[in-house]
Amino acid sequence: MKAVTWQGRRKISVEEVPDPTIKEPTDIIIKISSTAICGSDLHLYEVMTPFMDKGDVLGHEPMGVVQEIGNLVTSVKVGDRVVIPFNIACGKCYMCDRGLQSQCETTQVRSQGRGAAFFGYSKLYGHVPGGQAEYLRVPHGQYNSILVPSDFGDDRFLFLSDVLPTAWQAVEYANIPEGGSVVIMGLGPIGDMSARISKYRGAGRVIGVDLVPERLVRSKARGIDVIDLSKNEKDLLSIIQDMTDGRGPDAVIDAVGMEAHGSGFEKAIQTSARILPDGPASALIKKAGIDRMDALHKSIDIVRRGGTISIIGVYAGKVDPMPLDTMFDKQIQIRMGQANVKRWAPTLLPLLTTKDPLGTDDFATHHLSLNEAAHAYDIFQKKEDGAIKIVLKP
Repeated sequence: MKAVTWQGRRKISVEEVPDPTIKEPTDIIIKISSTAICGSDLHLYEVMTPFMDKGDVLGHEPMGVVQEIGNLVTSVKVGDRVVIPFNIACGKCYMCDRGLQSQCETTQVRSQGRGAAFFGYSKLYGHVPGGQAEYLRVPHGQYNSILVPSDFGDDRFLFLSDVLPTAWQAVEYANIPEGGSVVIMGLGPIGDMSARISKYRGAGRVIGVDLVPERLVRSKARGIDVIDLSKNEKDLLSIIQDMTDGRGPDAVIDAVGMEAHGSGFEKAIQTSARILPDGPASALIKKAGIDRMDALHKSIDIVRRGGTISIIGVYAGKVDPMPLDTMFDKQIQIRMGQANVKRWAPTLLPLLTTKDPLGTDDFATHHLSLNEAAHAYDIFQKKEDGAIKIVLKP
């Protein structure tokens, strides 16, 4: 089959790889109909390369049709249309029972000290072949699949794999009071959807901060107040305070993560790690890695006293500097973590079978063939051609 493979830093190619097969009685094999590129995939493309091997199959946002099932699978059958969550969970362990599927005790990558395995996401998360391919083996497919109807096109349901539950959890963790205010740092796919969900769930004022013109225009068109960081970085705090009764928002959602704009020193450290051989580089990142923290530090400054910060952008640093004096003095609450996809799917699925209030049908900006993956990664990384969310079609 054809699959999108990692070949080195900023090097992606579509190669022929072996077709997946059933290995366990709870596996399923799906024929992929749509698969998206995630902002997290760009971390593998750029920063986390020491944890990748040449030929690794990428991708963790797929959907398709069941082609084969293991002999213990009863929840889906051949021919069913399914979306596959990005995290791999068993559905039976202590963590899954508590709605923490991203911490599944069956698939935890203990050798790396990590939570549940992901599709297509490096040695750190299980080295499991990903979903930017023609076919995908789904471990624990008995549980790790979401059955969806055939009434709508793929884009209506595809984002159940990651974007929708990730953004929903971000808003849930933000604890925005009814009619309250929230600032979303970063209006990429997760930030954009977090803004939409915040508004849908009753936030009185939703403010999005970014510096990419297409992202700002897109969110403004959906009734979000937007601030162009490229023009207002020095005055950001005072601008937001003026918009929120002088005290700052009730909540801030950091949807940026480890590669924030404006973090020069941390960027230099990340760049230095990349030029080392993989062994020393991975050891350095694990023990002394540092993230680009500008978005998170701005979030701490912006949020009102007693407010909440929800961190949904991915961070991986071990020695990240944090202003604990400010956090303690302001009595800030912080929640964070990888999304627990199966926890939120039952809440989200009914929204997708009605009037599409979150705008999933036109959420993707680009639909390209699988063969165009290298181009897709390039324009997504460079924020060119208005690329905000790209869907690949095998």
